[in-house]
Amino acid sequence: MRDLGAGFRYLVAGQRWVGRHGRQYGFGLLPGLITLVLYVGALVALAVWGGDAVTWATPFADDWSSPWGGLFRGFLTVVLFALGLLLSVLTFTAVTLLIGQPFYESLSETVDRDVSPDGTAPRSGLPLWRELWISARDSLRIVVRALLWAVLLFALGFVPFLGQTVVPVIGFFVTGFFLTEELTAVALQRRNVDLRARLTLLRSRKTLVWGFGTPLGLAFLVPFVAVFLMPGAVAGATLMARELLGEETRDGEAADDDREEAAARP
Repeated sequence: MRDLGAGFRYLVAGQRWVGRHGRQYGFGLLPGLITLVLYVGALVALAVWGGDAVTWATPFADDWSSPWGGLFRGFLTVVLFALGLLLSVLTFTAVTLLIGQPFYESLSETVDRDVSPDGTAPRSGLPLWRELWISARDSLRIVVRALLWAVLLFALGFVPFLGQTVVPVIGFFVTGFFLTEELTAVALQRRNVDLRARLTLLRSRKTLVWGFGTPLGLAFLVPFVAVFLMPGAVAGATLMARELLGEETRDGEAADDDREEAAARP
């Protein structure tokens, strides 16, 4: 339970960090805004034409007596939109991180330099195109894993009582784990930690990961909130990655105070 609280504190610490660094926060908002526009457009299209797609895919229901054909297709349309919404929640972070790779890379490096005792940040040494390729490949592998979990939990959702109580809770914890993996990947990839090693690292501290990612996943369910929390989530994930790797970290506020005092000296 101690790790659960620690994970949440890293989430809060990340938001506080970007709150003190307005310029970094402003740059960090751009990828989320771009992704949001794309996802809203896709969901609107699904809402408008989803019924037509279901009708085209179920020609066998044309001859069903009323009201069964309409009820059946209406149910499938709702399920289709619900799956689209779930997919958007599961993939929003991955797509935003992919679009905003240069932005979040710079943000994560700045956080590392700010809290590192020697004022330095790890660098991967790889060219940008290589980092983008690794990020896209790993994100796709994570999305596939998340989709498998989503399909399993969706099927279990039809189980009486279990589907309305236990399954949603498990779903939030699963979402929180994958969100945390995507966010910590920004800092861990710069340290040349591959996907398998990252998953092993996160599984070794599951309660820490859940404390960070589960409340974030719940917040992401509220429209537009993900856009404004993403920069702070990247900052908090960078701080948490340092703990996972046992790196020494100094307080960011103290570091800011030191720089202000140094600048004020004659």
